[in-house]
Amino acid sequence: MDNTGYTIITRQSGLSREMQVIANNIANSATTGFRQEGIIFSEYVQGVENGPSLSMGQGNVRETSFLQGALTPSGGTFDFAIEGDGYFLIETPLGERLTRSGAFSPNAAGDLVTYDGFRVLDAGGAPVFVPPGARSISVSNDGTLSADGTLIGQLGVVSPNAPNDMVREDGVMFRADAGFEPAVDARVLQGFVEGSNVQPLTQLARMIEVQRAYEMGQNFLESEDERVRQAIESLTKS
Repeated sequence: MDNTGYTIITRQSGLSREMQVIANNIANSATTGFRQEGIIFSEYVQGVENGPSLSMGQGNVRETSFLQGALTPSGGTFDFAIEGDGYFLIETPLGERLTRSGAFSPNAAGDLVTYDGFRVLDAGGAPVFVPPGARSISVSNDGTLSADGTLIGQLGVVSPNAPNDMVREDGVMFRADAGFEPAVDARVLQGFVEGSNVQPLTQLARMIEVQRAYEMGQNFLESEDERVRQAIESLTKS
């Protein structure tokens, strides 16, 4: 394959990845705490002996948008949302994870858990326990939980040391390899959930642009293939 073919294929590969990311964003536009993703394209330039340099574009780096999603009142006792920068601390079989999805509920043992059954951790890294017989649960802006007026713990609300280096897991979960610390600019709201920060109309418009760009590249690749085929046929006939 010649340089033109390699260049087009790398471009098509990047556009295909972006289309997958956009489709995932749209599918999660109603997912609580979901963060929109995008693709970063980079250019690779390689010098070619006795000829012009070869440039290829690659779209293989995902970028997460950390814009605040809409806070919607749910009225749920164990529904919490974070206003500002911060994440809830969650215990999973693979270690501690961060999430903005605060739709929790107590399990049979009294531990506060996520929709998937992962335990919610407090500021000290221990599971948050809710007394089964509690008649009322309240939370202050700093995440301090009280049951019937008695302090029972504090939700772990943390801020990652390197937000852009976090690794997305399981849709709304993030792994912070660089560590995290207690969040400073964060306020916990009870009876609210944070919606996805995906902008569906913008994503649909971008999907159309990517689809047209992909079709254009495909047509160019087919034209180039036809040109090479005709050149080979001319040489074989001469």
